Amino acid sequence: MSGMKRTLLRQVAVVLILIATISAFVYYFATHPEVRQQLAQIPPFTLLVLLLLYLLSVLVLGLTFNATLRLCRLSLNISETALLTAYSSVINFFGPLQSGPAFRAVYLKQKYRLSVTQYSLATIVYYIFFGTFSGLFLLSGILGWWLIALIGGLLIGAYLISRHPKVAPRVKLLALGNWYYLAAATLAQVLVVALIYYIELNSVSPGIEVSQALIYTGAANLALFVSITPGAIGFREAFLLFTQNLHNVDASTIVAASIIDRAMYIVLMLILGLFIIATHAKKKLVVKDEVLEDKRVDTDNHTGSK
Repeated sequence: MSGMKRTLLRQVAVVLILIATISAFVYYFATHPEVRQQLAQIPPFTLLVLLLLYLLSVLVLGLTFNATLRLCRLSLNISETALLTAYSSVINFFGPLQSGPAFRAVYLKQKYRLSVTQYSLATIVYYIFFGTFSGLFLLSGILGWWLIALIGGLLIGAYLISRHPKVAPRVKLLALGNWYYLAAATLAQVLVVALIYYIELNSVSPGIEVSQALIYTGAANLALFVSITPGAIGFREAFLLFTQNLHNVDASTIVAASIIDRAMYIVLMLILGLFIIATHAKKKLVVKDEVLEDKRVDTDNHTGSK
C-alpha cells in the first residue's frame, strides 16, 4: 500500500472516530439531564480561572520545548519560542494527524540545521518524563503516595549530589543539568494539567479530592500516547472510563468535565490563533510543505500538549 493511501486511510479513520465520539457525546448529553444541570451551575469566574490556567499551560509547554532543545544544545529566544509553541499547538490540534511535532522538527532543521533524528530523540526523552510522571499519578491509588514521595526524594537527592564540588564538573560534561531542567518543566506541565482537571471536576461534582484528580490526570495524559484524534477526543474519555475503579469519578462527571475541558481548549486555540495572526507567525515560521510531509515525526504532543 502506498504512503498516500495509508495517509488517506488514517485521515478517514480519524474522521470516523471523531464523528462517532461527538455522536456519543450528543446522545449522552441529551439522555442524561443531570449532566446539563451540572454544567448550568458552573459560575463564570470558574471558567475564567480555567482559561487563565490553560494560558499558563501554554507557557509551561514553551518551557518544556525550550528544555527539549537544550538537550540538542540549541536555544531560541523568548519571542521565537512563543511563536513556535503557539503555532505548532494550533497545527497539532486542527492539522492532519497531529502534525505539530513534525512542523517543529522541520522548522528547526531548515533554520538551524538541527537533524530530525536528534530532535526526535530529545522529544522521546521528554515523552519518557511525561509518561513516567503521568504513570505515577495513575498508580498512586495502588502504590500509595509514600512511593511517589520516595521517588521524589531520590530525584532531589540525585540533584543535590550532582551539585557537590567533586561531582559537578563531571555532571557538567554530561549536561545533566539540562535533563533536570526538562524533568522539572515536564512535572510543572503535568501539575498544571492536574490543577485544571481538579477545578473542572469540582465545578460539576463538588467534593472531588486531590488524590482523585491526580489519578484522573494520569489516565487522561496516558491516553495521548495512543491517540490519533485532535486532543485525544474519544480516546481520553475511554481511558477515564476504563480506569474508573482507580479514580472513582462517575461517568456523568467525566462527561460533564470533558465537555467543559473541550470547550475551554477550543477557546484557547482561538486565542492562540488570534495571537498568530497578530504577530504574523505564519510568515515568520515558514517551512516547505513537501518537506513537512516527508519528515513527519511520530512524536508528540499538548501535552502535551492536549
